[in-house]
Amino acid sequence: MHDRSIQRRTFHKAGLATTLAGATAWATANATARAAAAPANKKRLGFIGVANRGGQVLDAFLTHPDVEVVALCDVYEPQLLKVKEKLGGQVDTYEDFRRVLDRQDVDAVVIATPDHWHAVQMILACQAGKDVYVEKPLSITVREGRRMVEAARKHGRVVQVGTHRRSSTLYADLAAAVAAGTIGKVTVARAYRLSNMYPDGIGKAAPSDPPAGLNWDWWLGPRPWRPFQATIAPYKFRWWDPYSSQMANWGVHYLDAIRWITGDEAPRSISAHGGRYAIDDDRTVPDTLEATFEFASGRLVTFGQYEASGNAALRSGDIELRGTQGTAYIGDRGYEIVPERGGQFQQSTPRMEPVKVSGRDGDMTAQHARNFLDCVVSRDKPHADVEIGHRSTTMSLLANIALATRARLEWDAESEQILNHPAANELLDYEYREPWRFVQRAN
Repeated sequence: MHDRSIQRRTFHKAGLATTLAGATAWATANATARAAAAPANKKRLGFIGVANRGGQVLDAFLTHPDVEVVALCDVYEPQLLKVKEKLGGQVDTYEDFRRVLDRQDVDAVVIATPDHWHAVQMILACQAGKDVYVEKPLSITVREGRRMVEAARKHGRVVQVGTHRRSSTLYADLAAAVAAGTIGKVTVARAYRLSNMYPDGIGKAAPSDPPAGLNWDWWLGPRPWRPFQATIAPYKFRWWDPYSSQMANWGVHYLDAIRWITGDEAPRSISAHGGRYAIDDDRTVPDTLEATFEFASGRLVTFGQYEASGNAALRSGDIELRGTQGTAYIGDRGYEIVPERGGQFQQSTPRMEPVKVSGRDGDMTAQHARNFLDCVVSRDKPHADVEIGHRSTTMSLLANIALATRARLEWDAESEQILNHPAANELLDYEYREPWRFVQRAN
């Protein structure tokens, strides 16, 4: 029995070495592609939404010598002018994103607007013949996400969704190791968004006039008209369900990484619990939420959004994968695998050797931008192709629907229908405000 235990550990170490070698080859190929990018063949880009995350993504693209920024668009003029000055003042600026799409010299656009704008802008960009890098979450509803996939395919466009861990060599290492069986059968995966926002949260504000330079009607876009409120824009829209959600904002990052590592496409059932338990502010989303997804492959995935407590929920890292042979903890700086020991009626010897891997990634967003730029040339699907982004975003959106309906939802991923709750299917989409309704009918 002792010899068999040693053989088992040796097998797992050999398997891990093989998968790491494969991931290293993957990273080397990507490095070669980066080196081959010739500054003489610059891609001319337009950026739609340049505040907060938009500014971060712009900086990431600017690290690549084959990028030329020719157009900026934002509905808040002070931010637009600030970024224009940062770029030396020699770039054209617009309030109406359609003017960017009209330009024949724009090869691709980068969309980093609030979530409720993504579908309209991405679909129209595809119709205009532009490739698209669109920030996560891909969409605000499941059905508009599917329309985005259809538009990309119909018009033959490269679309990268901003789940930047998909371009990480570290996460590729672990995905390969898990696929090789290194940690055994994974039955549970967990991740959390932790931030103690008690007691004031996003605060409270009465409706008021928008600040000078903000086109509030354009900010609202396809969503219904309502007065401006300082706890919505410019960034706090993340806590208002007509425009975003923390489940989608944070959950999609970790759910996407888990889907990649485990190889799952979509859950078959979803449930969620939560509410505004501790924080008294203007938010319309929970301060405490936990969603559970069940997969036909035989595993549970849990995402917790805890915004009234911030202490760590995991031993280390951001994601936990519990396998029969070992448990993996992964963060952007590295991962570790803690060996499992036999429990009741089993031998208590460790089932594998411990593993620690340090991250070799630099700026993952810059790596993700590089992959997109390379695919604009090669016409290959990028690491976070629109279908991948749609599937991961759908998980977060279904959790929101489960919470809203207070029901366990049975999901058919092929037809993209909720099977056991007909009324819940009405929450898979909403009717756009004029003049944007035509986008719901045309790809």
